[in-house]
Amino acid sequence: MIKNITNSIKYIGVDDIDIDLFESQYLVPNGVSYNSYVIFDEKVAVMDTVDLRKCDEWLENLHTVLEGRTPDYLVVQHLEPDHAGSIAKVMTRYPQMQVIASEKALTMLPQFFFEVDLEGRTIGVKEGDTISLGSHTLHFAMAPMVHWPEVMVTYESSEKVLFAADGFGKFGALAYEEEWADEARRYYFNICGKYGAPVQALLKKAAKLDIAIICPLHGPILTENLGYYIGLYDKWSKYEPEEEGVVVAYASIHGNTAEVAKKFAEILRSKSSMPVVVYDLSRSDMAEVVEDAFRYSRLVVAAASYDSDVFPPMHDFLHHLAIKNFCKRRIGIIENGSWAPTAARAMRSIIDKFKDVTVAENVVTIMSRMKPSDIPALETLADQVLM
Repeated sequence: MIKNITNSIKYIGVDDIDIDLFESQYLVPNGVSYNSYVIFDEKVAVMDTVDLRKCDEWLENLHTVLEGRTPDYLVVQHLEPDHAGSIAKVMTRYPQMQVIASEKALTMLPQFFFEVDLEGRTIGVKEGDTISLGSHTLHFAMAPMVHWPEVMVTYESSEKVLFAADGFGKFGALAYEEEWADEARRYYFNICGKYGAPVQALLKKAAKLDIAIICPLHGPILTENLGYYIGLYDKWSKYEPEEEGVVVAYASIHGNTAEVAKKFAEILRSKSSMPVVVYDLSRSDMAEVVEDAFRYSRLVVAAASYDSDVFPPMHDFLHHLAIKNFCKRRIGIIENGSWAPTAARAMRSIIDKFKDVTVAENVVTIMSRMKPSDIPALETLADQVLM
């Protein structure tokens, strides 16, 4: 796909609608875009490459827009293979082109492209460095751990364009028009969610810039209402709930725990008008459950005991939350067991590692199946969750 971002900046990225799992773990029913750009001036700069899966299509786009010119620079903002996978091929095709990247990226580059002779073909940049293309000037800002240590972003000052690396990206190919926030949120919390502090540091740098256009490495180019997108990123990276609401996530073996979770959701809805979202962890898209756990202010986990521990789908879910720095939420716990319930203890051992969470005092224990006598305990837990 080729299109004009401005008169001198062109988009040459590609859609990947054949991919089943992004990073071999995230469902992408509408595919994903790999974004790349070219800045034309006295010198020509290519901004990132694409996944090797789509290299041939991308190289054809690049050849078309160059119209016989030779690129002077390849700016590598992030070395992850979905963006840097085509570096070797493009460097072979354009042997005069130099790679501009952070010093950290240059130390890592041979790990991925040991077959390429990099001697004399790289330019290392650091915070505040600039490179002139003519009337366009590239300003480099380091963004370590957003979400790899070598990441940087590039600001082009004459047209006020921020090339934001993985920042402000989303799942979904550009061929599909869809609401930005849902897939951007799922992308953010599952890809960058662990790194809230580094994202905050980058946002502080961005706040000092006059930005008219944001060019991410995935998803649409952002040209309007930039405060909306930046505001969401600010909230997300502070781990603040986006909305008041409750996620009820359950892991049920034979359906009995599922029955309890659904009844508990009914009780919550009877007591409050806030959204209540219910997920079956054995069948739901894990990335979507993680997304909503961060979206809403409250979480209730309900799980069966299993092998003196907890049913594995719940363990997997809580592990995902732990490694993404889940915090600043109110949590309720429901367990089920037939002879020696262990689920609550196992869940609590992970939850206790979360920072700045409030766990409801009452833990509801169901023995095999929910009975009328269990309802008062569920009512009490609902009151505590909704406090």
